[in-house]
Amino acid sequence: MSKKRGLSVEEKRTRMMEIFFETEQITKQTVLFSLFWYQKDVFQLKDIEKIASKEKGITSMSVKDILQSLVDDGMVDTDRIGTSNYFWAFPSKALHTRKCKLEELQNQFSDYCQKKKDLEESTKQSKIGRQDTAERAALIKELSALQQKKDHLKTEVDKYKECDPDIVEEIRQANKIAKEAANRWTDNIFAVKSWAKRKFGFEDNKIDKTFGIPEDFDYID
Repeated sequence: MSKKRGLSVEEKRTRMMEIFFETEQITKQTVLFSLFWYQKDVFQLKDIEKIASKEKGITSMSVKDILQSLVDDGMVDTDRIGTSNYFWAFPSKALHTRKCKLEELQNQFSDYCQKKKDLEESTKQSKIGRQDTAERAALIKELSALQQKKDHLKTEVDKYKECDPDIVEEIRQANKIAKEAANRWTDNIFAVKSWAKRKFGFEDNKIDKTFGIPEDFDYID
């Protein structure tokens, strides 16, 4: 046996609206004064949950969300009186709301149709002069060949990038900075060696051997 299909959101909305429109008895909610005395019934959330579950096949868990969507769309009115929230709906207002929504959708559809027409016309105009002719095919072929030649020349140029004057100058400046830094450290090492000789009477060769300083250690020319 196949599983019974659940109600869609729109089906739930339709059935919930029936709750407000099907009740014809006169109600007298004193907390709402006389505003609803001769109108359709006024409900609290618990009332709607009970009727929706029992008579409309809408699970109580989804009632609150569906009801809120109807309130957001202006299909159902709500107000808080004291500590309770009350909900009601008038057929005339629901009809007006649906007519406004339908008019809005029709206007959107009309706008989309016009945009579609404009795009089709733009596409048609863009194709003018682009017909597949022998001349156009030859130009495309020539363009492709020139593009390949450009890519090949760029590859060749990249091979000699190191000879670029700007790059050579950058390397020269980098070498200069590195040389100056190396010589500053050389100054520091010689200064430390001089201090050690004066302080402790160490010989140069002993200091070099202890700290792994090469015999030919000197400034970079």
